[in-house]
Amino acid sequence: MKKILVFIGILSLSACAELQTIADNLPQEGYGLSNDDIANGLKQALDKGIDEQVQKLTQENGFYENSAVKILLPEELRKVEKGLRDIGLNSLADEGIKALNRAAEDAVKEATPIFISAVREMTFTDAKNILMGDNRAATGYLESKTTNTLYQKFNPVIKNSFNKVGADQIWSNLIQKYNSIPLTQNVNPDLTDYVTSKALEGVFTMIAKEEVEIRNNYSSRTTDLLRKVFALQDNR
Repeated sequence: MKKILVFIGILSLSACAELQTIADNLPQEGYGLSNDDIANGLKQALDKGIDEQVQKLTQENGFYENSAVKILLPEELRKVEKGLRDIGLNSLADEGIKALNRAAEDAVKEATPIFISAVREMTFTDAKNILMGDNRAATGYLESKTTNTLYQKFNPVIKNSFNKVGADQIWSNLIQKYNSIPLTQNVNPDLTDYVTSKALEGVFTMIAKEEVEIRNNYSSRTTDLLRKVFALQDNR
């Protein structure tokens, strides 16, 4: 008899878990939203971040004049910058930094479709976890889905961009000038890898900025669907 009761208890727990799973996937009562509505609302939020924030990075000075994402020199090259400025070559140092940011702007322009693909692949489970997650949950989703692919895409684009915007020649001249300064140690950093990583960091910084706005500022929810979906978050 005891074994039968235990067995019945296990079945009951299993049934409760199954019912909870079903309940979790039902539309939210009172809001008239289907699972597709919720998923589409989160997709709209990510699309908005891409359209309104990432696209800013593709414009001239999109990185260079944005203090949140401006690419500064890697530690290895800060001594190059200091050495050049110490001998009065401030404009040359500035030109070198600007060239790195130009390459990042160019790369982001080429890679945006990867984000769009990741957004389209979002499932309802992804959307629900994002909606009820923290202020950076949507950005985290994109990071997990796109970082590796974006790096592989950004890296050759940035390498090509260095050629296009003249960054390779500028930095070759800068490093040669620095290495010719007496009593300095020669440097030869991998700028393509560095700028690729910084460009990715900048992209996710801007998407996160838009996500925080949508989650916390009602006026940033610019469609009826965004307003309805994020009302669920507000009332959790």
